[in-house]
Amino acid sequence: MTSELALRLIGMVICTLLGARIGASVQIAPIPTETYALIFGLTGSLAGLILTPYVTTRPARFARRMVLEMPAEVLVTSLIGLIMGLVVAALFSVPLGLLPQPWSQWLPAIVSVMTAYLGITIFGYRARELFALIRGLIRADESHGQHREGREHSEFVEHPQFNEMVILMDSSAIIDGRILDISKTGFVGGQIVVPTFVLHEIQHIADESDSRRRARGKRGLEILEEMRRDSKVPVFITELDVEEVREVDHKLIALAKQMSAYLLTTDHNLNKIAQLQGVQVLNVNDLANAVKAALLPNEIITIQIVSEGKEPGQGVGYLDDGTMVVVDQGRRFLDRTIDVVIQRMIQTAAGKMYFARHDENPRK
Repeated sequence: MTSELALRLIGMVICTLLGARIGASVQIAPIPTETYALIFGLTGSLAGLILTPYVTTRPARFARRMVLEMPAEVLVTSLIGLIMGLVVAALFSVPLGLLPQPWSQWLPAIVSVMTAYLGITIFGYRARELFALIRGLIRADESHGQHREGREHSEFVEHPQFNEMVILMDSSAIIDGRILDISKTGFVGGQIVVPTFVLHEIQHIADESDSRRRARGKRGLEILEEMRRDSKVPVFITELDVEEVREVDHKLIALAKQMSAYLLTTDHNLNKIAQLQGVQVLNVNDLANAVKAALLPNEIITIQIVSEGKEPGQGVGYLDDGTMVVVDQGRRFLDRTIDVVIQRMIQTAAGKMYFARHDENPRK
């Protein structure tokens, strides 16, 4: 027996007894009281069977789903807001209890509900700002301790002048995730800096109602946290902003120009705009294309033909790194693995593309 069915039966019994009791109290001649008790009991039984899930299991499921989907920072700040609202209600309960009846009986309860609701709403809506304020206070305290102990590295907020190369990272590079593995290898030098307005953009994505965008935002926050913990280059969060600029991409470009910093991104449009404005860009896609293995003409490789090409008779396969290989007259080998001879390579906006032909003399 499921929990919902059990609750339906319990609700049916309770509503049946309540209905029968109400019906028994009705006394209208010439119909006997027992008849009213039976009618009200049957009505209560039906109502309890139908309505019980709507006041028990379904609200519980909705609340559970809301708690699971709610960002942790919103949940924590909402609980703090509830506590603060109840504290305010407790302060008002004493003077309200001195009022004459019935005001002294109802007003404290009404004020408690109102202050609790306002506390949850206000603190929940301002969750990101409250957590940013707390993080800023913690970082300021850590930076003060680092300065006092003479440590080599400190927060960017306290020491805006760097002796090493500064790399500003945008949200697309963080959510993309490949920069995490790159930073662990040590191939990226200098210092990686993430402005708080980029962090707020990722947090906003993580709070979206769309499940895919929400998952991307949460993944970006997890990647950034892991980078700060495991990266071989220092990763800083900076409060620096360009107040007169509203768009995040334009803020990044303006801040990169002010700091003479590199801009790390995977956004093609941001890449082009930044280059036009004289900002040096590090594009993770360009790096991925650059490290792909280069094949020489007449080199023989083994590849699986997975689809048809655009031209008649062509077949298409892919190398392990995702590079496309177009095989002349390869359509007849669809879903088969064959040896092909590389003929030429072209560079496209998406990366390298190889053209090959079937090797009539396969390797033994």
